[in-house]
Amino acid sequence: MTRATSVFLPRSEFDAFLFAAIGEDGNDMPISVLSALARLDVDPWQEAAKLARLPGEVATKQLASLISALPDGVSTHLDPGTIAARLIALLPRGASSTVPSSVTVPGAGTVTKSRAILYGIILFIVIVLVAEFIIANHQPPAQLGDTHAAASSTVPLTPAPAPDKPAHRSN
Repeated sequence: MTRATSVFLPRSEFDAFLFAAIGEDGNDMPISVLSALARLDVDPWQEAAKLARLPGEVATKQLASLISALPDGVSTHLDPGTIAARLIALLPRGASSTVPSSVTVPGAGTVTKSRAILYGIILFIVIVLVAEFIIANHQPPAQLGDTHAAASSTVPLTPAPAPDKPAHRSN
């Protein structure tokens, strides 16, 4: 059986090591070194490069301690030291890794940039809506009679002429 190679995973000199089986999980599914390291929140490629640079015995002890730290659902059927010795033999010895310090999936940066742009647009819309709300609530309400009142207030008011009084007759 040939292993399918994903276009998203980098090819490296550590593939034989990373894809080697360690044991099985609670559902009898095989656990590879790659999945075990990921479960321990350890970067698999960085750890493989680090182990490859160490002397064999030191690398075996370090990998055995990582295998021992796996969650309880993982069944190894063998001693972690025995498994680690078998796996360390799959590493290229004294390798100066060509694996970058952080392996990224192609296009992952695009997703992050798109998300940042989306958040920026949402933030801008929220700011504009809040500004509109504040402006609308701080303006005095418009009064319909204001234009008529302004026009009539400019006309000077003069008292109405008194009605003519008849002359007073004396008899």
